[in-house]
Amino acid sequence: MAATLIKGSEISKQIKEEIKQEIAKLKEKHNIIPGLATILIGDDEASKVYVGQKEKTCKELGIYSERIDLPGNTVEKDLLSLIERLNKDPKIHGILVQLPLPRHIDEKKVLYAIDPDKDVDAFHPVNVGKLMLGYPVFLPCTPHGIQELLIRSGIETDGTEVVVVGRSNIVGKPIANMLFQKKKGANATVTICHTGTKDIASHTRRADILIVAAGKPKAVTADMVKEGVVVIDVGVNRLETGLVGDVDFEAVKEKAKAITPVPGGVGPMTIVMLMSNTVQSAKMHGGIK
Repeated sequence: MAATLIKGSEISKQIKEEIKQEIAKLKEKHNIIPGLATILIGDDEASKVYVGQKEKTCKELGIYSERIDLPGNTVEKDLLSLIERLNKDPKIHGILVQLPLPRHIDEKKVLYAIDPDKDVDAFHPVNVGKLMLGYPVFLPCTPHGIQELLIRSGIETDGTEVVVVGRSNIVGKPIANMLFQKKKGANATVTICHTGTKDIASHTRRADILIVAAGKPKAVTADMVKEGVVVIDVGVNRLETGLVGDVDFEAVKEKAKAITPVPGGVGPMTIVMLMSNTVQSAKMHGGIK
């Protein structure tokens, strides 16, 4: 029997409706409009698309959006000054600097400059540390989206064997940390596999839940998973035949109990969780619990 599809495109719509209602209450009861600033440097086409999607979603939900496009030769000092201005701007509750940055700009310095209370991507070391300790202010957007997919699809994580393929700071490390916390939608035993792992398949075959963010198209094949596994495919790879994930979808879906498609799986969840973080920040700055 083929797997049930975990459709982030549909689940994200449910969350958007919840966010819309929350924003309407903030405006009506507290006269607060959540605000998100996005900074785009240079002419990277993929980055333009991502920022455009974020702008569109802000408009759809009623979030104030400030988009700042800077030339590729922007000097680091000017970017840091801009971030400092946004840190102090009461209209702005979330600041997002679109990555990657031009090579002459120190990414770490830029991310560290963002006020942790406006760091809605949750990349600042203060927020990473709070996540590690189990009391985060913001959850990183893609891992949070993955966790919401599992919870809202009725997939039990408590006591399960979770294997994460990939150890990036954006997906692999944070989702592993989130899923072994003693909390709802977590409390799992987590293994992280990476390029230094010997015999990755011996680990992935143990997984009740397999999360793949390998950065390589169709890296996980049907012989690497067990019957009844739940597969979350984070990868997006553009091939001549179209977009594919990091999992061999057509083959693996015949063994899996549930699986995310690419596109329409994890991707839509990332943006909606960014919006959720922005609303959360607006409430926090307004002293609203």
